[in-house]
Amino acid sequence: MTKKKKFLYVVLAILILIQFIRPERNLGKAETENTIFVNAEVGTILQTSCFDCHSNYTNYPWYTNIQPIGWWLNHHVDEGKEELNFSEFESYSLKRKLHKLEEIKEMVEEGEMPLSSYTLIHGDTKLSPEQKEILYTWVTETRLYLSDSTYLKK
Repeated sequence: MTKKKKFLYVVLAILILIQFIRPERNLGKAETENTIFVNAEVGTILQTSCFDCHSNYTNYPWYTNIQPIGWWLNHHVDEGKEELNFSEFESYSLKRKLHKLEEIKEMVEEGEMPLSSYTLIHGDTKLSPEQKEILYTWVTETRLYLSDSTYLKK
């Protein structure tokens, strides 16, 4: 047996073995008491384009069962939740809420979110200009609401 064949067998064995090492899935409750309040239109946009990486529940596509793709995707979800978790938004401090809302607007304006690698495979997650405007309006209104003295007294 040649060295090349041995190498290919070792690689194949490794690929088979890693299929049994699966990351923990992000399958918490889709809605929690700390989920940010939004209207139905904004909720649909966020759920379609953001929640898979930025909430406590991810809708996993079939290909995440193939390792190392599943590991890579899990890493993205973990990073996304660490940066912004809509399921935990209400538990954030006021300062952090206001900052995260501003970041949402910036990331969408700059085309950084949703990730192009995500929208490439999930075409329905790409934001239209109209959806972006809806999000900008929501961010502005929510920031004003949160900054209002009546909210601060709650």
